[in-house]
Amino acid sequence: MYDAILVPTDGSEGVDRTLEHALEMARNHDATVHALYVIDRRFELAADEDRDDLIERLRDRGETAVAAVADAAADAGVDVVTDVREGIPYKAILQYADEAGVDVITMGTHGRTGRDRLAHLGSVTERIVENATVPVFVVNIGEE
Repeated sequence: MYDAILVPTDGSEGVDRTLEHALEMARNHDATVHALYVIDRRFELAADEDRDDLIERLRDRGETAVAAVADAAADAGVDVVTDVREGIPYKAILQYADEAGVDVITMGTHGRTGRDRLAHLGSVTERIVENATVPVFVVNIGEE
């Protein structure tokens, strides 16, 4: 049923909780985990003289984030593919899912409600749930 499981990562601790579920699914279905970090295009707002340094730092952060997923997958005996891309996060995640032929996307949510939810409208997870063409497995990771 699941041959390819996408785990978008931002390197936060919440990803660890999401990854537990993704790795369990991968073990149960002999699937490959795809770890993806998206460098948010907001770096384009940085001053020209700061932009290259900012992109390099974000790329390093992304490589570290996908490496952490790869290490956990290796420890679990699960095949893994990693990628770091630039773009609008939810669009890049959906594009990757289509290109890689993933069967399910696993993501975390903070489970915000009320005013706190209103302050964070347009979350990446919410946009993925609304626009994905494959199932999205959402893990409540609470507040960090």
